[in-house]
Amino acid sequence: MPPPAIAATSAAHLVSPESLAAAGRAAERLSLPALQSKMKCDPEGYAAELLLLRRHFDSSLHLFRHHSALNPSSSASDHAVAKEVGDLAMFLAHVAPFYPDKLADFPSQVADLLRSDARSLPSSLRVHLAQALILLVNRKIAEHGDTLELFMDLQTLGDRTLRKLAFSHVVHSIRRMNQKHKNEPMNRKLQNILFSILQGEEELRAKRSLTVLCDLHRRKVWFDDRTANGICAACFHPSSRIMIAALSFLLGYEQVEEEDESEASSSEDDTAEPSQVILSREAIYKAHHKGTTASKKKKKAKLQRAVRSMKRQQKIASQNNSSNYYSPLTYLKDPQGFAEKLFSRLQKCNERFEVRMMMLKVISRTIGLHRLILLNFYPFLQRYVQPHQRDVTTLLAAAVQACHDMVPPDAVEPLFKQIVNQFVHDRSRTEAIAVGLNVVREICLRMPLLMNEDLLQDLVLYKKSHEKAVSTAARSLITLFREGTHPVSSDEEKVKEDELLRGEKRKLSDFIGQLNAADVSLRALKRVAGSQRARNLPNETDGILSNEDFQHIKELMAKKDAKLSMAREGLSAKGSDSRIKIPSSEQLSVKRVDPAKLEVNIKRKRTSEEKLAAVKAGREERGKYQARTAVKQKKTGGLSNRQKEHKKSMPFAAKRAKAVRSRQERKKKQRHSGKNFLGKKAWK
Repeated sequence: MPPPAIAATSAAHLVSPESLAAAGRAAERLSLPALQSKMKCDPEGYAAELLLLRRHFDSSLHLFRHHSALNPSSSASDHAVAKEVGDLAMFLAHVAPFYPDKLADFPSQVADLLRSDARSLPSSLRVHLAQALILLVNRKIAEHGDTLELFMDLQTLGDRTLRKLAFSHVVHSIRRMNQKHKNEPMNRKLQNILFSILQGEEELRAKRSLTVLCDLHRRKVWFDDRTANGICAACFHPSSRIMIAALSFLLGYEQVEEEDESEASSSEDDTAEPSQVILSREAIYKAHHKGTTASKKKKKAKLQRAVRSMKRQQKIASQNNSSNYYSPLTYLKDPQGFAEKLFSRLQKCNERFEVRMMMLKVISRTIGLHRLILLNFYPFLQRYVQPHQRDVTTLLAAAVQACHDMVPPDAVEPLFKQIVNQFVHDRSRTEAIAVGLNVVREICLRMPLLMNEDLLQDLVLYKKSHEKAVSTAARSLITLFREGTHPVSSDEEKVKEDELLRGEKRKLSDFIGQLNAADVSLRALKRVAGSQRARNLPNETDGILSNEDFQHIKELMAKKDAKLSMAREGLSAKGSDSRIKIPSSEQLSVKRVDPAKLEVNIKRKRTSEEKLAAVKAGREERGKYQARTAVKQKKTGGLSNRQKEHKKSMPFAAKRAKAVRSRQERKKKQRHSGKNFLGKKAWK
């Protein structure tokens, strides 16, 4: 180990003219970036300088540790040494690919330094060492699996810059690794590391691990059932913060899908691209044949960005248009055990109301999605089914979500009756009645056997209510039971079926009579066979359609579309066969119940802030206040002569004469007011 005097010298002094002259080169003073570029061009020629700088890095690091041990408080010399160590670490990381043998132990040295002394190092030195290690991992000099746990630990040090750097490195390195094809062995190895950290008792490390897993799952890098089950298992972590984070992520998939803006922001293209990209033939021709080499290169790059933007837009559009539903809860390996375990934790926990509601929504979503049977869940909901309950619509939406056709009606009937008794009665408010009727409709859509005849007759009477929300909810319930849940064939259809059956019997008897009469002569038998052949001719030609048949099909389709549009607008005639389309049980289990849909058509009283906002919104188009004369004149030029007279500066005598004259005119008007004065007569 060199003495401290030698260790204190800077890297610039080591790359001095004397050292270069001793190496047989011209004397020149080089900085680290200049030396780095020269070493990349001629690695073998600068091997001696590399050894000098490596020794200097070791001695500077030893000196820094010695000063830190003697004087824990920071000083100017320590900061200078720390900056020098960081610069040397970045320099060695940049030239490491050109000296694989001489710098083979450098990645492990940097990693061990961060593992052992990361908390005691200054923030700037920590960041420089982390950047050097990231550079070595990106150059594939260090293994990503060996450094993943280290980067997860660096996120828990409380350094915001270092946390963002380590997190972005972990996420983007895994994305790059799976960009062309899935590297399953490495993915499984990294997932095992993150799962072990997530299951540990250290809250900060587990929280960062969950954040990485959620981000990779949201970006569809680790979009498999293994990652989904790992995130769902975080709901049972002893720490409530991690449980809340996992529940929030699971409920985030249940929201209405919006355009993923983070995918565009995290892409490698940092340029802002237009929403609609049009590629013209002229632009493509200019990019390849017009201009200088530099300008053509820029045009080609612009075209490539435009093509990538178009592909990204097509991908987003296809994802938005696709009806494939996905949620991490879909890929649970043991959904029944997950729901029971989370429900038992809900019964025992003392968390705040918002957290319990999140747990309640996840349980109900799991029950509805996998059509589970959890009989204790419905009596638990009965405690909160009251009109004055906080977030009661969210609670009722969870109750609806937990109902499906596999649950026995006896288990849900007490909850169903309590909803009807608490919400739907004459003394209840309009909002409560409307919400109650909507909830009854949604539950009966999933479990129609809960409704009996007497209750349905009582609920149907609300269709005559003067409140629009109540009458609409009651009519929707009537429509459900009239057309959707219990479709009954009409009497006319039965009559038609009987007539058809009788017609078939009559035709059969006539044919038998004709056969009996055909025994008389052979000519009659030929006539019967000919009539039967003529009767069967249309059936043989059913496969060939003429132009008239196609025209008739178009007319029928047009009539059908017209009926559907009229029924959609409420203009269908009475007796039409337009019926609502009832989704199947599988579609209902996948569909998320929106609490806002239970409050449709409810008009609440506006607050004073909302009224004031509406008033201000109505004033936006109003112009600035002006006098009526100014509005009438609408002059855009200068002032008139009369307006200029008011601004003239007159002498005092003229002002007094004008005042006297105006006073005399006023008296004259008052004297002749009320008389038909036509002026003085010229004669007497």
